Order: sequence, then structure tokens, then C-alpha cells
Amino acid sequence: MQKGRDFIKAIRRSFFTFHSNTSISQMDQSTRYRYSPTLKWNPMVEEYFIKAYGADHFSRISTALTRPSCYSCIRVNTLKSTSDAIIEKLLEIFKERGMHDVAVQESSTTWEPDNCCSGPHAIHYGDNEGKPLKEVIVSRKCAEAVLRGAQVYVPGVLACSAHVERGDAVAVSVAVEQYGLDGGWGVAMTRGTVLQGSEEDPYYFERDGFYIGQATAMMSRAGMFRVTEGVAVDMKERVYRLPSFYDLLEGEIFLQNLPSIITAHALDPQPGERILDMCAAPGGKTTAIASLMKDKGEVVAVDRSHNKVLGIQKLAAEMGLSCITTYKLDALKSVCHGAESDSLPNTCSAEDARTPDLLSTGIDGFDAKLLFEKNFNDLQLKDGQYPSKAELRKRIRQLKNGPGRNHTAGGRVEKSKGFSPNSFDRVLLDAPCSALGLRPRLFAGEDTIDSLRSNAKYQRRMFDQAVQLVRPGGVIVYSTCTINPGENEALVRYALDKYEFLSLASQHPKIGGPGLTGSCQLSDGFVEEWLKPGEENLVQRFDPSSDLDTIGFFIAKFSVGPKNI
Repeated sequence: MQKGRDFIKAIRRSFFTFHSNTSISQMDQSTRYRYSPTLKWNPMVEEYFIKAYGADHFSRISTALTRPSCYSCIRVNTLKSTSDAIIEKLLEIFKERGMHDVAVQESSTTWEPDNCCSGPHAIHYGDNEGKPLKEVIVSRKCAEAVLRGAQVYVPGVLACSAHVERGDAVAVSVAVEQYGLDGGWGVAMTRGTVLQGSEEDPYYFERDGFYIGQATAMMSRAGMFRVTEGVAVDMKERVYRLPSFYDLLEGEIFLQNLPSIITAHALDPQPGERILDMCAAPGGKTTAIASLMKDKGEVVAVDRSHNKVLGIQKLAAEMGLSCITTYKLDALKSVCHGAESDSLPNTCSAEDARTPDLLSTGIDGFDAKLLFEKNFNDLQLKDGQYPSKAELRKRIRQLKNGPGRNHTAGGRVEKSKGFSPNSFDRVLLDAPCSALGLRPRLFAGEDTIDSLRSNAKYQRRMFDQAVQLVRPGGVIVYSTCTINPGENEALVRYALDKYEFLSLASQHPKIGGPGLTGSCQLSDGFVEEWLKPGEENLVQRFDPSSDLDTIGFFIAKFSVGPKNI
């Protein structure tokens, strides 16, 4: 813990946390309208995690996952501002909003956020003169967002009491997936269901323990199910109270989980280096790396989604970072071999091509020839040949009708064919995972042993790409936001056993706890190997039930020796 404090001082208070000073209210457990969820797991997954953590520890983890962290961690863009300036600005903003119970504490003093929790608070719903409360049921994903500070928008509303009008006070509860007779999970109600509010209501008992606050209806019941957007109910009292940072000090701050910030520091990027972020969206770690490099060098950020790449570009522009280069690329195809260039998009010049005759007549009365001449240089050739007529028709339709759904955000995204082996000083693989460490989480039943194994196989293939791309003497940092050892410690075991030139490296700062050692035999006989004794303190495992009160997270750092492949 002391190392964590020393680290924060060393980086000159570049991020800090916000706490609500409201003390924890004692919940009345005899009251129906309370927040006391129980996380549901697939039975085989639950058995596996109990073997890994022990029954008591896993029970604490499950409970912690149903609640948001009691603080918000902010990363300051030190290239634009300072912590002192940001603290002053935010306190003034919160004062103007009447949020007098929000405290700002430097990260060097908030590793143990005692008595600063933002809930759960007892909510006064009113007695409604002895009648059942008017209620709104929201989807599970909507509720998880509300617990993090969001409002309830129209698409998130599933059901509502009869005769709800604009301005009415309503109790907001959650519809969580239930196990069905068909062997699957689902919500046993259709959107627009009318709630009766009595024990005869078939959903009455399912809502017990899943009330997340009191709100004011912003539209009538009919409006909630007639329109497609807008705030349906305005949350007035919440079981967890967290300040909203939506569109706040854009470019100067970034709301980011503490382990994610630690991941960028563990990579230890240096000015002038070439660094690859293999699964970069939404760009939080990418921009953190660029900031640590003082915007000197090159950070290559890739993602396979066009719009997500655009999001990274937007974030980099907001934060004033110019060293970030973005590409659309599947991380499983990151390595390119042979003469293909690693710095050019998949385009080639069409300057010397000729205009095919089919354009002279136009398409559907559209002046295709004129449009073609204006946009001729955008057309692509394949293997030195002229574009086919089908390709030209497709291109002209795009020019006529607009860019299409996948490009609605606007802007240009370059594609990459991959990168040359040994072409990066450092590689970050923040791998797609089961995300079982994210919180708040109200349901986990959809994950199975097979799906967890599939994630692990996928991550190994990505890691194989990372190993080829990093130069000898370089660094690989692997991270996930899951509590699953099969995607964490088992990946480390795989990496060290397969690549003799890899070794675990010490991390700075060391804030998280040790990894899991040994192995685990599953019910089907499969044995999963984890860390060996002596390796556990070279990784960081963030336990959501620990005093740090973070999301579940895992970080491993590898040093790359001379390669023999």
C-alpha cells in the first residue's frame, strides 16, 4: 500500500478520486423496497470459481460485483492542465450544481476509502396512501448504467404501472434474467407490460431486493412506449449516489478505472518509442500511454470496428495528442509477412485508370459520369487491373446514397494489412475477455465453462501475434477486466511454457494483489495450470472485494529476451 502512495507522489498527482461524503444508511431488511441483489451464475462456473477462490471469498466477490465502486477515478491530461487546476474547476462545478457532499482527495491518500461510500442508501418511496406504489421496471443493462450515475432513457424501460403521468413519483426496479424451461436465460416480460403492484402481479417477487431508487416520470406511460428516445424518468433518489462526469472538462480529464491507469504505467512507455495498442477501443489506455510518452514517439492503436477507431481518433484530438496513429485491423491479423508495408493503408492509386463506358449513361437517372470524374481518384484497383463494373456500380451507389451505416460517425479510417515482426518496442494487449470483473453487475448466468474456454483460446491467439510483433529486448503487457483465472493466470502459464525467451517482469506501481498459484481440475477432468510458486507476486490481480474497491482486473508484464524463433 505504501508503494502505491509513493508512486502517486512520483507521477505528480496526475489522477485523483472523488468520493461522496454521505455516510452509509442502514438498510431496513424487512422492507420490500430495498437493494439487496444476489448475483446468479451458471452452476458449473460457480463451482469452478469456488474451487479457485474458496466459497467465502467468492461470495464476497459476487456481492462486491453487484455494487459500483465507492469512488470515481479521474485521469488528468497533464499535457493540458494540472491536478490542482482540475480540482479547483471541478469543485466549483459541483458547487454550482448543489453537490456539496462531493469530496476530492488526491490518489496518494485514497487507497483506503474508509467511510466514503456512496451507498447503499435507504430510499423513502412514500406510502402512497396505502395503495401500491407506481413503478417502472427497467432492463438490467439500463439499471447497471443508472447505478453508475446515468438517467433512465426510453429504450431502457420494460414495464410500467397503469395511469402513470408526467410528474408522478415512481419506484424504479430492475428486471433480471431468469432461467427458463428451455434451458436459457431471459426476461419473462414483454416491453410495455402493465404492472399491478400487488402480490398477484407475476413479477412481484422477482423485483424483491432489486429497487434502485425513486424517480419522477418525465412522460406518461403511453409516451414511454410510443417515443424512441429521451429521458423516461428522472432519478431523484438513488441507492448509490455518484457524480456525473458526462461532457465535463472535455480534453482535460478522462474518467478511468484505477487498474486501467496502472496498466499504462506498468507498460512504462518512453518518449520516442514505437508502441502498439492491439485492442485499443475506446482509447483510454492509448491516450494514457501517449501522455506518459509526452506525445513523443508513435502509439499505433488498432481495432476491428470502424466506428470505434473513429472514437479513438476523436478522443486523441480532444486531448491534443498527435503521436497516435489509428488503423482498422483485426488483432488476430496483426502480423504481416513478406514485402507488404506496415505503414500504408490497403489502398492503391487509380490515377492512370480510364473511365469505363458504362458511366456515360448514368445509373437510375443519376449523373454518374460527373460524380465519377469528381471522385475518380478514390476508386481502387486490384492487382493493377481496372475495377470491375460491379465494383464501379457499388462505388457509385455509395457516392450517391452516402457512406452507409458503418460510417455514420463521419471521418476516414485507414485499414492496415498488419505490421512487420519485431517492429514495436512495447505492445499492450488489453484483451477482449469475459469482462466478469466489471461492476456493477446484476447478472452473470450467460457465461459457461465452454464460453470461458473459448475466450482463453482467443486470447492465446492474440498473444501469439503480440510476441511476433515486439522486438527482442522489448515488453509485452497483458491485461483483462475479468476474475476468471483461465483468462489470466492460465494465459501467463501458456506464455511462459511456450516462449522460453519470455519472463515475467516486475511492475511499477505494484498496487494489486498476488496471482493464483497451482492448478484446478474441472468437473470434466480438464486440468487448468496457473502460476508456479514465486511467480504470483510478479503479476497484479485486482480483487473487487478488497479494500481497494476497484473492478476485477489482471495485469501481467513480460520481458522479451533474444528470440529463437
